[in-house]
Amino acid sequence: MIPKTASRLSRREFMRLSAAAAAGITLMPSFSCSRESIPAPMKRRFGRINFDVTSMSLGGQSSLQWTPADVEPVDIILKAFDLGINYFDTSNVYGPSQLNFGKAFRKLNLIPGQPGYNSELRESIFLTSKTMIRWAKGGYPQLPNVRNSTNGDHGEGAVADLKRSLSQMFGNDDGTYPEGARVDMFLIHNLVNSEETDVVYRGLETPLNTDENFGALVALRDYRDGTNITGLNPGNEKLINHLGFSGHHNAPAMMDMIQRDKWDLLDGMLVSINVNDRRYLNMQYNVIPVAEARNIGVIGMKVFADGAMYTKEPGWSTVPDDVVRIIGTESVPSKPLIEYALTTRGVHTLIVGIGEINDDPLRCQLVQNYYAAQIEADALGEPERRELEKIGGRSRNGETNYFQMADRGLTPPGNTNLTKTDRIKLTWDTSYAGDEPIDHYEIISDGQLAETIRHTPQTTKEPFTCELSRGTEFRIVAVDAAGRRAESKVLTG
Repeated sequence: MIPKTASRLSRREFMRLSAAAAAGITLMPSFSCSRESIPAPMKRRFGRINFDVTSMSLGGQSSLQWTPADVEPVDIILKAFDLGINYFDTSNVYGPSQLNFGKAFRKLNLIPGQPGYNSELRESIFLTSKTMIRWAKGGYPQLPNVRNSTNGDHGEGAVADLKRSLSQMFGNDDGTYPEGARVDMFLIHNLVNSEETDVVYRGLETPLNTDENFGALVALRDYRDGTNITGLNPGNEKLINHLGFSGHHNAPAMMDMIQRDKWDLLDGMLVSINVNDRRYLNMQYNVIPVAEARNIGVIGMKVFADGAMYTKEPGWSTVPDDVVRIIGTESVPSKPLIEYALTTRGVHTLIVGIGEINDDPLRCQLVQNYYAAQIEADALGEPERRELEKIGGRSRNGETNYFQMADRGLTPPGNTNLTKTDRIKLTWDTSYAGDEPIDHYEIISDGQLAETIRHTPQTTKEPFTCELSRGTEFRIVAVDAAGRRAESKVLTG
């Protein structure tokens, strides 16, 4: 049972632990680690979702997916509940992960309709699953640059994946699920390019033809709202509370996903974020601010780069031997890495995959990570965060984020255009930030500074605009916080 009352770490205790961890020392608070004395988890309001999410959450990979022979994955889930963690993440592409959650849910009396069903406990947690299928139903066409990866490649659509999730976690893995089963959020998982987004939005941005295939979002909306606009929900079931998406790789594509959402469908975003983020085409200055401006709940992942910060070679895990079962290293301890992710502006919670748990709290990944996550969103300023980035640089010279696009530096404004009537109207789309945030745009008219426009996240497909009364040649220049500049082509009027 989730503990309802416990004292939190004091600010002084937390800062002592943070300083020790930054020096490579692992320390626990002086109190015991029994269930009764572990501090209640810190929580944050989850974007526009009416839920206070714990800053530390349980990821559905690591030993829940690639289980070593001597690890019991269900015990990891049960221990997370015992600590008071209330956000749980899994996916259709995580092998047995959903089945492991199903076993844990049976032990916790979380199966609707079964004797002893604990509805209070179910309402206290937030359960998320995912699909990597971009199409609503099976028989989808194979398009260039559009992946439809599934566990077992069953060839069905995103709706089938939703029902598969419910059957594995609340049913008997036979396609059925009990009345009252639901996921709190269902994500379109691991978007990597705008061609995939084109498919996901089919039937929303384009006319909906129910005789043909269409994108996942319009169909999943039916299962959120209990409607049957697509013809795929004849029972008018409500199986989802919220929709969202995830991405590890391409921040511009993820920005595009949010900007195209005219219907406010996306309540959550799962995104990679760690201390080496700024060494790549980063998330913290590009897509996370867009999500924050739309009040989307943001879940961070890949805080340890799937173990590449430690002993594992960079690359996707595929077997139990890939599971990292240590708590950091002497030169790269785990606590600063978690602190960095959770003090990244816009991030509400952090999912962490657990390799193993242990009765000794000093050797237990889950307990150590739990304590590390007891940090306020604004606890560290930029100078402290830069120091934590130096810790990340100790691991493989900072080259850990194999899943992330290479840094391009500050880019010029996109899709620049000039129209002329009685006035001159300039429009442009956002630049992409390099390792510093974008500060402003300068409008240069005939070689002179004409206007300065403060940068704000571009949350829709509506461009930035500036109107001038005169001029012949114009350039739009992006300027970042370090004063670096990236100029557009010359626009002539």
